[in-house]
Amino acid sequence: MNSYRLFPVLIMLTISIFLTSCVSYSIKKAEGYYETSQWEGDPLVTTVYGKIQGSTDRENTFSWKGIPYALPPVGQLRWKKPRRHWPWKNTLLAGRFGEQASQILAVVGGIVGSEDCLFLNIWRPQSTERGLPVYVFLHGGGNDIGSANAVTDYYGCGVAGKSNMVFVSLNYRLGIFGWFLHPALAEDKDPADDSGNYGTLDIVAALSWIRENITAFGGDPDRVTLAGHSSGGMNVLALLTSPLASGLFHRAVVESAYDLTVSRETALAFAEGMVARLLVRDRLAPDRNAAEKAASGMSKEELRKYLYSKSVKQLLEVQEHDFLGMTENPAIIADGYVLPEEGGKVFETGAWPNKVPLILGTNRDETKLFLYFTTQVDWKTDLYAFAAKYGSLRWKARCADELATRITSTRDAPSVYVYRFDWGCAERGKGPFPVEWTKRLGAFHTLEIPFFLGTDTILGILLTRDLFTGANRKSRENLSRVIMQYLAVFAATGNPNYRYSLQPVWKSWNPAADRTETMVFDAEGDRPVLKGEPGNLKIRDIERMMRNELKEPSFIEKVMQLSKLYLY
Repeated sequence: MNSYRLFPVLIMLTISIFLTSCVSYSIKKAEGYYETSQWEGDPLVTTVYGKIQGSTDRENTFSWKGIPYALPPVGQLRWKKPRRHWPWKNTLLAGRFGEQASQILAVVGGIVGSEDCLFLNIWRPQSTERGLPVYVFLHGGGNDIGSANAVTDYYGCGVAGKSNMVFVSLNYRLGIFGWFLHPALAEDKDPADDSGNYGTLDIVAALSWIRENITAFGGDPDRVTLAGHSSGGMNVLALLTSPLASGLFHRAVVESAYDLTVSRETALAFAEGMVARLLVRDRLAPDRNAAEKAASGMSKEELRKYLYSKSVKQLLEVQEHDFLGMTENPAIIADGYVLPEEGGKVFETGAWPNKVPLILGTNRDETKLFLYFTTQVDWKTDLYAFAAKYGSLRWKARCADELATRITSTRDAPSVYVYRFDWGCAERGKGPFPVEWTKRLGAFHTLEIPFFLGTDTILGILLTRDLFTGANRKSRENLSRVIMQYLAVFAATGNPNYRYSLQPVWKSWNPAADRTETMVFDAEGDRPVLKGEPGNLKIRDIERMMRNELKEPSFIEKVMQLSKLYLY
């Protein structure tokens, strides 16, 4: 164990009080902190917090893993904004990933991870070049499960080595530890501490760490792209609206996500229900009604002490969860301080702070992954096919077309570039997968990640052998290369189009046009197929299409129910 983590908890808490008075981390030299080194091509670097030793990695890169970007949010720092880390004297050996956030293990259940989870990872090319664009990636998992190294798809060696960028991934608090709003926890000293948005604030803290230290790794702090998939993309969209994230990122990439926030009222109601469940579990009340009455009779201090006394296991086990480990905990709270009370509706007003160029899009067969893993319906049936078709169209409307239109609806709106990822489906005839897998999965949710990040794996090793074969290797490598070229140019300039490129021009979204365009990523055999597809899909259009095609009311109802799977 490294020496910087051996200090007593009491000292940790005392130092954190003196070192933190706001959410953002100002760049200032304080006693015990260091001047950052300039990148010289040596993986031993000096950050504000001390020396960090990296190592060589794949794709001709250096990597630094498991770097703490804030104090461990444990003990009395649970349900508080992240605190600035103290400096360390010894060199931090950054060769292993840090702990993942506490969560319920998918499929088999059980609890994994730790509350001490605020770590980030960095990759960069093995060169002496400085001022490289920085690509920050937020993992998915419903803000309940996952981590920066949950699957090899998330590793940064592909982006760093192939696109000549600095890549950063990070862990942040999840579930009830990341988003939890209860009146008993409020101390009325700091609105960030009382916001309930601790996972959101973790990401802000990581971005502040990057702003402070990334030059030591050869990155440009003024060219930071914040990217995320699924719930990671939801977090990116939330941070577009947060004044606390202003100036910390300069472009954004949102994959298969939309602007989901919950109201304070919803978050408070859930928290009060959680207390009632805990009281029943502890046999302090016989049922929910009695528990609510008992809670109302407890003082604020008694309730606060009671919540802090609960272990990770106790807090997670009383929550209902699905087979993936996702709970019903409401994440991303429109608290009025970290995030605006209007939530995503603020996009329509134009009164949001971080108007940066944006890429967003979805996959052709988004919902097939959820249908496949839930096994609610046989993949050979028409019900499966139609549920996947209309569910995926709903994803495109909600997470791409309607969202892009709302974001670009005001005069000072940023440029938005919309994509649809089709590789894996069989729209053009024979798909790249064996026929069975084309029907079962196609261009499913998460499939674009290895193409965007250049990792060439699907869900780690879970599906890679079945889907990524020798027969389609050239196809996926060639398509990944051109997609990564668009992303690299976007990260460098804010526009995915390069003047001298032979690739098709990716037009920005124009809601005023009758038929604005989506860039489609696909392939015919080994040859990438990139084309602009006109259209502006809306939810109401999909429901009309469904009723016109399917006719039978009872069948439509079944399709409707399945098509909304995991589209919150």
